[in-house]
Order: sequence, then C-alpha cells, then structure tokens
Amino acid sequence: MESQKEARTLQEPVQRPPWASRSQTPKDKERRERSAVPEAAALGAEADDTSADGLWELPVEPADRRPECSRCSRPQKVCLCPFLPAHPLPISTHLYIIQHPAEENKVLRTVPLLAACLPQDKCKVKIGRRFSEERDPELSTICQKSGTLILYPGAEAANLEEFILDSPVYPSTIIIIDGTWSQAKDIFYKNSLFRHPKQVQLKTSISSQYVIRMQPTNRCLSTLECAAVALSILEKNNYIQETLLRPLQALCSFQLQHGAQIRLSKEHLLRNGLYPKPMPKNKRKLRKMELLMNSVKI
Repeated sequence: MESQKEARTLQEPVQRPPWASRSQTPKDKERRERSAVPEAAALGAEADDTSADGLWELPVEPADRRPECSRCSRPQKVCLCPFLPAHPLPISTHLYIIQHPAEENKVLRTVPLLAACLPQDKCKVKIGRRFSEERDPELSTICQKSGTLILYPGAEAANLEEFILDSPVYPSTIIIIDGTWSQAKDIFYKNSLFRHPKQVQLKTSISSQYVIRMQPTNRCLSTLECAAVALSILEKNNYIQETLLRPLQALCSFQLQHGAQIRLSKEHLLRNGLYPKPMPKNKRKLRKMELLMNSVKI
C-alpha cells in the first residue's frame, strides 16, 4: 500500500509558486499580456486623476467677449448706430431709469439704445433693487421734488396725458423701472422713495414692437417704448417717439433675420390655447393666468 501511495505522489504535478520561473509557451505569453492590460489601465486612470486634480488649481481665464460699440453697446459686427439719431435728441425732461441688476447683462436689453439717443445729462441709469436716502441722496432728492413723476401702472396711477393738463407744476423728471414685471413690482413696492413722486401710467393702444421678447399682455411695452411714448407726451413732440423706436425696430428685424422667432404675448397664447406650459398650481399665479385669459387688467 505504501509503495502505491509513493507512486501516486511521484506522478502528481509539482505545484510551483507564482514567482517561480518556468518555460513559457506562446499561449502563456499572450495570456500574461492580456492580464497586464487592465493593470496598466488602472495605473493610467490613477495618473489621469492626479493630473485632473492639478487642473483645478490652474487659473480660469474669462471668456473673451466680442468688441462692443462704445455708443450703442452692441457687438461691433451688429452695431445699430446707423439707426440712432446723428445727435442726441434735445429734450428738457430728465429721465431716470431704475434698472434691476438682472437686466444689466442681458444681450437684447433696450436701455443702452435709449441712452444712446438722449443727452447724458438728461438720461441717468441707476442699477439696484433697494434705494434709500442714505444709499442714494441724489435719487432721494429727485423723488421728493414736486415735478417728478414715476411711471408704473395701477389703480392709483393717473393718465399721463390728462395729468399734465391739470398739473399746477409741469413735470420736469420721470422715473421708469427697467426689469421684468415681477422685478419692477418688487422694486416699486419695496422702496419707500417711490411713494413720493406722482404715479402715472400710459393709456395707449400701441402694441409692443419688441416682438423678440415675450410680454405678459398685448398692451405691455418695453422700457424703451415706455420712455418713447412718455417723452413724446411730456415734450409734446411725436418725432421723439419715432426716433427712439427706430433702433428697436432694427434690433428686432436683425434678430428675426438670424433665427429669432416672434414671441407672442402670454395673454395671446392663453386665450388661444397655445400656452406650452402646464397651468400653475399656486392659487395666486393661477388667478393671474385666468385674468390674462379673460383680458382683465391686473
């Protein structure tokens, strides 16, 4: 029996440790190369992670902006200066634009076009959301003058054309808020300074020509259009409105020729069943939507 066990033991293959050398066949060599690929990939991934970590420490260079025209603030290749008046319009009214900070960097903003048409000492743009006597003494003084108006629609707002006929002091300054309707509402109601000027509004049948940006209703006008109508009334000169609207018309025409689409008002979309978004669940917002659908002034 013992001799048989010894025979079997001698016939069994000898187990070699992994590090022991042995002759390699072509198949063995191929197998070893395949197993080495994942190891190399793992090492390469670690190296990539290490180099990627180093990238976070590199300084970030700001993207180069296209050169802008110094007058109309548009990119030089699409400058709108040919549509601006050769010289600033001679007006006596002072215009103050209260601009929400979100409007400052918008590409298709209209305030730079408006400012380019008017004398610098007659058109001032103040950017911010909150204003007080401490923060802006100049604006505080302007708001407390009897000849200052603020253009904002509402139940307490007087019709501008009717107001100037009966006002004992002819208006010398008008304030217009630049922003979305929700931004303008926030600025108007949360700044006590704007309770001092007489509140006025425009009653006009003009539809907005700013067709590349959606408006809440068909009667809503852009900041430039509001200024154009208000200044033409205060200055008693319709040429002012025509001149101020010319660059806006050129801007919209250029954008439409290069892929932009006409943006119908939210009121129009709701009334014709074309509004692409679901109705809001918030009761206050839903009520506003219903008022728009029924063409009730909000």
